[in-house]
Amino acid sequence: MTATAARTPAATTLRTGHRRLLEQLRADGVRHLFGNPGSSEEGLLDEVARFDDIDYVMGLQEAAVVSTADGYAQATGRPAVVLLHSGVGLGNAVGSLYHALHRQTPMLVMAGEAGVAYDALEAHMSVNLVDVAKPVTKYATRVTHPDSLLRLVRRALKVAATPPRGPVFLAVPQDVLDQLADEQVVPTAVPDTRVLPEPGAIQAAARLLASAHTPVILAGDGVAASGGSEELARFAEIWGAVVHGAMASELVMPWTHPLWGGLTGHMFGTDSAELVSHADAVLICGTYVFPEVFPDLGNPFRPGTAVVHVDLDPYAIAKNHPVTAGMVGDPRLTLRALTAAIEEAMTEPQRHAAAERVRRRAASRASALDKALADDVGAGGEPLQMTAVAAGLAALLPEDAVIFDEALTNSPALTRWLPPTRPGHFFQTPGGTLGVGIPGAIGAKLAHPERTVVGFTGDGGGMYTCQALWTAAHHGIAAKFVVCHNGGYQLLKDNLVRYRRDRGDHPGGAFPPFFDVRGPRVDYVALAAAMGVPAARVAHGNDLPASLAKMLDHDGPYLLEAVLDDPGDDS
Repeated sequence: MTATAARTPAATTLRTGHRRLLEQLRADGVRHLFGNPGSSEEGLLDEVARFDDIDYVMGLQEAAVVSTADGYAQATGRPAVVLLHSGVGLGNAVGSLYHALHRQTPMLVMAGEAGVAYDALEAHMSVNLVDVAKPVTKYATRVTHPDSLLRLVRRALKVAATPPRGPVFLAVPQDVLDQLADEQVVPTAVPDTRVLPEPGAIQAAARLLASAHTPVILAGDGVAASGGSEELARFAEIWGAVVHGAMASELVMPWTHPLWGGLTGHMFGTDSAELVSHADAVLICGTYVFPEVFPDLGNPFRPGTAVVHVDLDPYAIAKNHPVTAGMVGDPRLTLRALTAAIEEAMTEPQRHAAAERVRRRAASRASALDKALADDVGAGGEPLQMTAVAAGLAALLPEDAVIFDEALTNSPALTRWLPPTRPGHFFQTPGGTLGVGIPGAIGAKLAHPERTVVGFTGDGGGMYTCQALWTAAHHGIAAKFVVCHNGGYQLLKDNLVRYRRDRGDHPGGAFPPFFDVRGPRVDYVALAAAMGVPAARVAHGNDLPASLAKMLDHDGPYLLEAVLDDPGDDS
């Protein structure tokens, strides 16, 4: 699907650093190199064109390139590899790298530069690339000698793939890669981190939790990375605990499960604190507490609450708030062991109480969901509602469809009708970086060409990485895109209402005019066409079924602009 159009015949068989680097990537199973080409990595780019089994996935802007690689890495669970151009390319990519760092995406990002020999000259485009990359990567370094090139590539790949996974950076000066490299090419060894706390710690944690009357679980992407969604659901059922996702951009538990309590959010700490304010016992697993923009500085747990924190990352445990017990361990294996231990530790009355909590929760959640869906159906009318778009897609999408959700304020409606139920089939931005929806869907489709992949974004967020549409057209990557067009930054409006209310101001005043994206309205149909992607606009419910069917039936990438407001004649 993404084969390089023309392969350059080899001018030499010399084992330069360029060639050896690519041989190392090949040995590690890398089949795609995501990038935007630049002059300081000409030799490496020339060599890439000679490797039939490594496809160069070309992008037009670096933020979009990294977000496409991010989607690919999320969907495969393996490190994606990116090649950027010097300081300017790395600078453009920093926002996307921030996203990858916080959602723990395994990724090797390289950037070319002219050469080590030119350091003293402060030559054009020179900058300390490692210092630029450090704040948004797990590990960042620079190759300065050809005999350490492959060892640093392997080290970087190992660090990226070892939990807590994340992006790493390697500066690759062209004059170093131009030299002969004699290192042996061997596959990278990634340590096995599937470890368990010792049995005594598991049993002690189970005793702490067993007597809970109002238990709560906070679970994050570490659970998904370990493949522990089934184990999490089983433990929650035995314990009778509601589960909230905290920094959970993948499925940690089926959203249709009666004990699923939704996401904690990422804006206001008081909201997250409210979710645990009644809890007398809390299990935190595969995340830290709490990931918000405006955290609550106080302890969110009430006095006497038993708090057990499980993570493979010791830094995450008790990072911000005290816990009763912390255990370093693989979430899946630890949850399985905790389930057996708590079954043994709970008394018969405690088991009965837990089962009753599950029964009550199932009844109340089913009732609430039925009401919400009925309200969605009853809303109807004009302008077009996101509920209608989501309901229409729910009727048409195959069961194995992959959703990449950056719908933000429209996500609740989307996930009511298309609730995530299968690991590896739902990805969502954890917040902090806009523009991941379109390129993320492209990366996911590249990883799973046999599946239907639909990416959602807004008319604001979509502009950050709209260049990714060209990549989909250029490489024939048949992802589908839905732009939820409401004429502005609705999330900012919602947050401003909250800010005013929290300060005691009147929340209903006018919004700043620059919270709207109008005058002119961004024409996503024309924009997509300019990038080579067919597109259509739908603004009325009567036109929706045919529009959705046309998008899904199209053999190639396709964008549907769903107008969810009435922007007026001048917008």
